[in-house]
Amino acid sequence: MMRRSIVLPVLLSACFFVFAHSHAATRDDAALPDGVQGYSLSGEALVSPPPNRETFGKLEAARTEYERNPADADAIIWYGRRMAYTGDYRSAIRIFSEGMEKHPLDARMYRHRGHRYISVREFDRAIEDLEHASKLIEGKENRIEPDGLPNALNIPVSTLHGNIWYHLGLAYYLKHDWTNAWRAFQAGFETGGNDDNRVSTTHWRYMILRRMGKRGEAERILDDITANMNVIENTVYHRLCLFYKGEVSLAEITAEGSDNPTGAAGAYGVANWFFYNGDAAQARRHLEALTASPGWDSFGYIAAEADLAFLEAPASSVEASR
Repeated sequence: MMRRSIVLPVLLSACFFVFAHSHAATRDDAALPDGVQGYSLSGEALVSPPPNRETFGKLEAARTEYERNPADADAIIWYGRRMAYTGDYRSAIRIFSEGMEKHPLDARMYRHRGHRYISVREFDRAIEDLEHASKLIEGKENRIEPDGLPNALNIPVSTLHGNIWYHLGLAYYLKHDWTNAWRAFQAGFETGGNDDNRVSTTHWRYMILRRMGKRGEAERILDDITANMNVIENTVYHRLCLFYKGEVSLAEITAEGSDNPTGAAGAYGVANWFFYNGDAAQARRHLEALTASPGWDSFGYIAAEADLAFLEAPASSVEASR
């Protein structure tokens, strides 16, 4: 009887969360023009390019499995993930919302919907989902999260708990809420696991501390980052951390070539480095170049948007947000 009395309020609370938010989460879709996933922070429509044949084929396979087992949590998760990989984030959000109704205590539903709210620039909704997911995993065993887009070695390097904290930290970061961003990324760092997790969370923790004006503390957290770490996937974050330490030069980190795939993550790290080192003009040039490139759904691109919005905001509104 005691166990039942504990579980029931938790279940009711989770069901209320789903009722209050999963339906509200999708009711705005009707206001969006066909094909528009959302709007950038500068007000531009976000439209995804058509998926390639392979990506669409994997979506169809996931859809078939879902239609065969529509109540199965894994089938729902993969249907939503494959939908998101096609660039149709709104449909993915609807699928994960349905998953919440069927599995209100499954943290994965909130983790994945929160991720896709970030993609469409709905940061408050992302935070709400991911904070809820962080409560659902309290006291639960962590587990490796299967990759939808495997790395070169086909070795998954992230975990459910780590991904919840990572995306929660990112959502707060994009709102320039440094205190909560630090809390989430620190929790993600403490999940441990492997060097990929260490370099990715250290990269964001370092940037947060620098934006908070805590340079000495930021430099100390780089002590555990070395050139010979066993990094499989997050090589850009690894190189950025070495750049912050002074072991990789600015020329090396910005060099173009297949052996140095910096992408949006690397470009944002460099732009941000100029900003917190006092060169706002150079930072702005890098941020504007990044947001003029393709790939509006990458985290580096979204972070650049957020920083440009911050730089262009009236001083009174910036002060009010602190």
